[in-house]
Amino acid sequence: MSGSPALAPATSPRAARPPVLLAGPTATGKSAVALELAALLDGEIVSVDSMQVYRGLDIGTAKPSPEERSRVPHHGVDVVDLSESFDAARFVAMANAVVGQIQSRGRVAILCGGTGLYFNAWLGGLGDAPPPDPALRTQIESMPTAALLEELARRDPVTLDEIDLQNHRRLVRAVEVIRLTGRPFSEQRARWPDRAPALAGRSFGLLRDRTDLVTRMDARVDAMFRAGLVDEVRTLLPMGLSSNRTASQAIGYRQVLEHLEGQRGIIETRESVKTRTRQFAKRQLTWFRGQLDLEWIPVNPQEDPAATAARIVRYLAPSQ
Repeated sequence: MSGSPALAPATSPRAARPPVLLAGPTATGKSAVALELAALLDGEIVSVDSMQVYRGLDIGTAKPSPEERSRVPHHGVDVVDLSESFDAARFVAMANAVVGQIQSRGRVAILCGGTGLYFNAWLGGLGDAPPPDPALRTQIESMPTAALLEELARRDPVTLDEIDLQNHRRLVRAVEVIRLTGRPFSEQRARWPDRAPALAGRSFGLLRDRTDLVTRMDARVDAMFRAGLVDEVRTLLPMGLSSNRTASQAIGYRQVLEHLEGQRGIIETRESVKTRTRQFAKRQLTWFRGQLDLEWIPVNPQEDPAATAARIVRYLAPSQ
């Protein structure tokens, strides 16, 4: 489940220490701050990332390094193979189990990541959207993207404004739910609810100046390509990357797959990944602000992760 070394239970019983949530757009520095938080709070990290769960998706997901995982136990990383599916329901089951185990050791669970749906599902359930209908799903999957967008514009403009317009799988699901229920998909998603009161003052979001964030995102993408993202994708092809509807849509992997299919050159591919990353970060920020009751922590370009973590601990001080 975690790839972390087994840890002995706490030697003496103590009250369960409540989790800390750390969210925010991609490239804000969440992972580095979480590592420092774990050191300060005697914590373990639970990844809230829908792509880091897949074995093999390492470079393009900025997965924690072996050194980082040896420094602090990480959970929710390398959970399934590309031949398997993973969704919010599986995340909730995993996170519930892992958080309980961490608390039983007298430690603090630090849920860190950028997948808003997973945060929302863990905090308050999966909403009341119906399960997939295979026959209807097949019919909708055959529709061109333009037709899906037109239907969403008519029947659920809220979802149209929020959804990744290039993610065909999510477009299909939204239209499927609308047709099955006759109600907008946006009305059937879970909102911040049941666990929120217990986590008041313990849920944080990192916020950076737009120019700083874009610089960090571009630098991250360049580093991924230098580290061998294209070769990683080539290696993953025989393992089922193309047939995994979720993993193959991940930013970076999708664009490199298209490059390997001859759709664009490597320079254009890298620039496409940068553009898509910026768009994704903007959607993440909008989503977190609208869905989760976070205490926003502004981070300036010169501040190191340890200083940011220390500021968060000061917010937590009364309850630690």
